[in-house]
Amino acid sequence: MKTTSRLTKMVVTAMATGLLFTACKKHDEASGASDREEFAAMSARSDAAAELVFDDVFNNIMGVSSEVGVGGTGVFGRADVSAGNGYRVEGIDSTTCYTVITKQLSTSTRFPLQITIDFGAGCTGRDGRTRKGRIIIVYTGHLAVSGNSATTAFDNYYLENVKIDGAYKLTNTGTPDKKSYTTQVINAKLSQPNGNYVKWNSEKKVAQVEGGATLFIGLDDVFSISGNAGGSVQMDGRYFQWSTAITAPLIKRYTCRFISKGTLSLMKGNDAVAVLDYGPGVCDNKASFSVNNEDHEITLH
Repeated sequence: MKTTSRLTKMVVTAMATGLLFTACKKHDEASGASDREEFAAMSARSDAAAELVFDDVFNNIMGVSSEVGVGGTGVFGRADVSAGNGYRVEGIDSTTCYTVITKQLSTSTRFPLQITIDFGAGCTGRDGRTRKGRIIIVYTGHLAVSGNSATTAFDNYYLENVKIDGAYKLTNTGTPDKKSYTTQVINAKLSQPNGNYVKWNSEKKVAQVEGGATLFIGLDDVFSISGNAGGSVQMDGRYFQWSTAITAPLIKRYTCRFISKGTLSLMKGNDAVAVLDYGPGVCDNKASFSVNNEDHEITLH
């Protein structure tokens, strides 16, 4: 269980110095054992939450249609919700509660093409999650072609009760025999109704390791993710900043809503405070972080 105890005795002079110091800036410490554990818990949950939000964006960008991506992924695919694990099943969902608006931005060429996914005042998908607002994507060309990209903005967009702001760019950096992408999350902010928030920036390489032979079928695709991220979290009056470095590639399958394998280091400045572990490869909503030689399980949402 998470421990939130703090030191109850201090040398008077050290306490006075600490009070003076913290009066000048937000609390952002991870020095003692309990502080390191709190830092690890908040940064692990926040980084995992942001990763899931923008993995969902990736799937929706690719899934709009076969004109711009693979089609049938994200909210555009079908899901077996009865199992409670977010597994995708074959086919394109014929029952939708969102609207897709396509706008050709050039009078002479099909691309650049703007596609808006409008979830209205609330749209619960087959994955059980409710979205509202709009995702606006501009494609330079089909994402199967190296060099093409999709840039995404968010217009009053919510995933569940979390408001998503910022920009997201997906670029095909692959070769004819090896599909890969770079993803950039730029000045993202995930805001909760109670005022808590996560700010996040990320740059990752997403390389396809399975399913490359079936270009327009997403169900057999498996991706290996490497790269770095960093952010800050304001949670119930506590504030922390962290950065991450992936130490074992994160493994993500289109058929599973969650990252199922891989590890990353949670950093406070140059100090590696904890390790976030997504597990051995099983599709479930569990991960864990290790700090102070102890493991703590977290639930992904």
